[in-house]
Amino acid sequence: MATIKDVAKLAGVALSTASYAMNGDSKVSAKTRAKVLEAARTLNYQKNGFAMDLKRSRTNTIALILTDLSGPYYSELIRSIQDVALSNNYDLIACSSMGGKESTAVRFMLEKRVDGAIVLAQNISDEILQASAGSRFPIVVMDRLLSGSGLTSVVVDGEQGGYTATRYLIEKGHRSIAYISGPANSYDNALRYQGFLRAMQEAGLEEKPKWRLSGGFVRDGGHKATKMMLMQGDLPTAVFYGNDEMAIGGLKALEEAGVSVPGDLSVIGFDDIQLAEYIQPALTTIRQPMYESGSLAGHLLFQMLNGDSVNDIYKLKIELIDRKSVIAHT
Repeated sequence: MATIKDVAKLAGVALSTASYAMNGDSKVSAKTRAKVLEAARTLNYQKNGFAMDLKRSRTNTIALILTDLSGPYYSELIRSIQDVALSNNYDLIACSSMGGKESTAVRFMLEKRVDGAIVLAQNISDEILQASAGSRFPIVVMDRLLSGSGLTSVVVDGEQGGYTATRYLIEKGHRSIAYISGPANSYDNALRYQGFLRAMQEAGLEEKPKWRLSGGFVRDGGHKATKMMLMQGDLPTAVFYGNDEMAIGGLKALEEAGVSVPGDLSVIGFDDIQLAEYIQPALTTIRQPMYESGSLAGHLLFQMLNGDSVNDIYKLKIELIDRKSVIAHT
């Protein structure tokens, strides 16, 4: 069975352009639309992958689209949205966006194979999301600000979280603070780093480039970035890891090097994953409401499916969780 991707390829246009054309969007010129429709006829393309007219019926299924299905953060998110879906007698499909615009997840949205979607995947472009969303196909985006018909955003105040973490270290007497970051293209990472810089600048402290390393938001990345920091010598007195996964990897590297936490070096993370309170030392971190944000996204999606109006943006607050990995520096 032909897909929208096949139609776009035959017509020689972008995937999003093909979707706009098939939906009769005025953004597409008459000439381009005719070319796309001709390609669709040639391939005997059905607008919906299940040959279902959504004007008459629904799939009773929503999609949760994630960059990666593994990791403790995602498992908590899946659980919260699944709870909301079940309470509405809906099924939930969780799928990875690996492959970007060529992924099955994108096809699910463009071909309307589900009734709506919750998207936490930075590798799916704003253009594709805006092309897919509409009054009959609502999309809730998480950790991204995006406006348009059928779209709403659920975000956590990452900038305030980064500021709170760094300010806490400064108040404990730390003046040399490293930042281990997530991916360069991550919206979350950008906000947390902005908060870090704001707190440093307010305190009259200067960031040292050698103490800003990338760990990619994964445990192994945190381990490697910390080893790189250790190899350079001249350690800071505290490290702010952009998420708990990297902090856990960093703690392992510090232990391997014989660096005591928090005796020699204080560590703070971000997220408050379940493992954070069980490791040694228990991790001081910034809690973002993972279950609550997923639950809110789910409830908003069903409100939109029922035709109710929602706000463009919902922002959730963070909380500092003080445990054992940070001590005062004198």
